[in-house]
Amino acid sequence: MKQLMLCMAMFLIGCAAFSQPRTSRATAILPGAFQTSEYIPLLKGKRIGVFANQTSMINQTHLIDTLTRLGITITRIFGPEHGFRGTADAGEKVDTYKDEATGITVISLYGSKTKPTPQDLIDVDILLFDIQDVGVRFYTYISSLQGLIESAISNNKPLIVLDRPNPNSFYVDGPVLEPTYKSFVGMQPVPVVYGMTIGEYAKMLLGEQWLDWKFIRKQDKRITLGEALGFEQERPDFKLTVIKCKNYTHAKKYELPVQPSPNLAEMGSVYWYPSTCFFEGTVLSEGRGTPHPFQIFGHPSLPNFLYAFTPESTAGAKDPKLKDKRCYGWNLFETKEAFPTQIQLRWLLNAYKQFPAKDSFFIKPKSGRPEDYFFNKLAGNSTLMQQITEGRSEEEIRESWQPALDAFKKIRRKYLLYE
Repeated sequence: MKQLMLCMAMFLIGCAAFSQPRTSRATAILPGAFQTSEYIPLLKGKRIGVFANQTSMINQTHLIDTLTRLGITITRIFGPEHGFRGTADAGEKVDTYKDEATGITVISLYGSKTKPTPQDLIDVDILLFDIQDVGVRFYTYISSLQGLIESAISNNKPLIVLDRPNPNSFYVDGPVLEPTYKSFVGMQPVPVVYGMTIGEYAKMLLGEQWLDWKFIRKQDKRITLGEALGFEQERPDFKLTVIKCKNYTHAKKYELPVQPSPNLAEMGSVYWYPSTCFFEGTVLSEGRGTPHPFQIFGHPSLPNFLYAFTPESTAGAKDPKLKDKRCYGWNLFETKEAFPTQIQLRWLLNAYKQFPAKDSFFIKPKSGRPEDYFFNKLAGNSTLMQQITEGRSEEEIRESWQPALDAFKKIRRKYLLYE
């Protein structure tokens, strides 16, 4: 009887996944979570730790609810930046708590820790990752993914990644991160826009050995230093499984059905985010506290003939930069500027050129060290800041990116799962 109910539930989920107009049924992009027949058999009879948030949906049903209805035992939920329910501000620390809707303990991996501890995984047999990424290096979900992989290896737990399309995967662009500027908003030598799904990125982390082996070695005494340095994806005591999307290629545009974080509430913000998030490292507002974050940006000191706006306290931006201050700048939403197919620097360059107090344009850290500037952490180097202050053109700056971009594209090609 239990087996029959499981089969019926899986059938209903399958029907729901294809409850679209007949003309689009064969071509609709279906994320990995929709392919229940491929991963439910791997979870049956196991205790599951799920890394998820509000984007972990199968049509209108959350992954957690789907798994529970199918009789899967979930012992832990792990949440990224913005929390499991996706309502916390950017950078807001979230503590461990018990989810009211499910009664399951939610452990935040964006607060006092960024990786599960052995104690967190003591009653977990398999880890499952399902989060919608936006394909931008400084969007922290890929940093959380790396931490989960490292904990999975050191605690000998298999990891299943339910892949989801990357809405910015149709181009690769931006400066490649230099090791000196490594932080949680950029951990690996990849460009700002790296053109990979989260599943492809996971395979690259393993294949290129871009992991924190000091952490893994410290956590898992079974692994010798030699084994760590010689690690390969086929290592018998660690298994990564990527459940692929269906009907997806990197050339296809994919509109997100659920906002991935509070300030990326519409596709315009998702598309402009790689270009305008650099303003987070400056004294300018990046549009948090406005109706269209990352499409509106400016500062009170800029010319008052520019677009005027006032950041206010809103859900997901309780205390935005320049709150309640009249700012002047640009509104890409109202101008209907075409969505970019490469990173656009002209707004950043123009803002710096028109900003009167250039010495205070970039937010200065207390240390004064280049590697501590948040702008440099976003850029992945100190070169971009220097190029801006020197008055270099966008063409000159873009040309300086090309050698590292070409080298990265060769690495990327090895791990692509989609055309």
